[in-house]
Amino acid sequence: MDAVENAVEVEDLERTYAGGTRAVRGISFTVGRGEVVGLLGTNGAGKTSTVDVVTGLARPTAGTVRVLGHDPVRGRRHVRARTGVVLQSGGLPGDLTVAETLAMWSGTLSRRRPAAEVVEAVGLQHKLPAPVKGLSGGERRRLDLAVALLGRPELLVLDEPTTGLDAESRRGVWTLVRELVAAGTAVLLTTHHLEEAEELSDRLSIMHRGRVVAAGTLEQVVAPHRSEIRWNAAAGRPELAELAPGDTVSAVGRHVVVRTDHLQRSLSRVLAWAQARELALPELKATPASLETAFLELARQDVPEDDPARPARRTTARTARTARTEEAA
Repeated sequence: MDAVENAVEVEDLERTYAGGTRAVRGISFTVGRGEVVGLLGTNGAGKTSTVDVVTGLARPTAGTVRVLGHDPVRGRRHVRARTGVVLQSGGLPGDLTVAETLAMWSGTLSRRRPAAEVVEAVGLQHKLPAPVKGLSGGERRRLDLAVALLGRPELLVLDEPTTGLDAESRRGVWTLVRELVAAGTAVLLTTHHLEEAEELSDRLSIMHRGRVVAAGTLEQVVAPHRSEIRWNAAAGRPELAELAPGDTVSAVGRHVVVRTDHLQRSLSRVLAWAQARELALPELKATPASLETAFLELARQDVPEDDPARPARRTTARTARTARTEEAA
């Protein structure tokens, strides 16, 4: 095992496709050992393009990427056997049975985990004789995960890992991921399930139009965003003077929305205003600031194509030295 603190180090990564489309525009993040980092974003934000580079399926246009201390393309022989990958769509042969698939994949690995142990972990014991093409979508997803775990990975890359799973199976996967992380596995997670990101991630990076627009712990990402109180606009709306200091009030569709940094205090003011006028507030809802709140607000941001505030790409002495060493190898 290489003595590197972070399993993944991405620095000023850029990826441009033929025709000039810039899918990733200078992002940086790390994934430490025994840590889950959630990479979130809107459709087309650049998440999959980033995952392709981290897993060695594509080269960066600019920037540096290190996985377990190595370039994931030039150092593939050092990285591949120690990395488990679950991509959005699996490509396992449909005519093989589950047992045959696991045996085939296990034969390619130098550090094998017992197949029976993996099958039990993902709950596919009863499907061992079944052909892969006969599995449901959720069962195929669990088989993808089982294959990724066979090599005892130090890094697990999960790209939408619970797509197609029911609620019980999804929580089973969460439990398994937590156990792996507790044992020291690093996990890079992309998901559209915000609850999943909240449950599993130690840190988050939210992408929008190729850039990371927010990063940190859940608390740090949510902190700049405000709680909301809303009700049907037919009931009327208070004046700013009738609300708590610092609150704002606006019309959003058919609702009145009060945004606040102090939900309990502001809700008391709204209810007192309504009671004084003997008003009912249909569809009244108080929502604390959450990852969903932050995500939706960030997704509405206008990110310019060329942002002069973005720091220029830099190459540190460490990454330059690592690159020269691997090129010589």
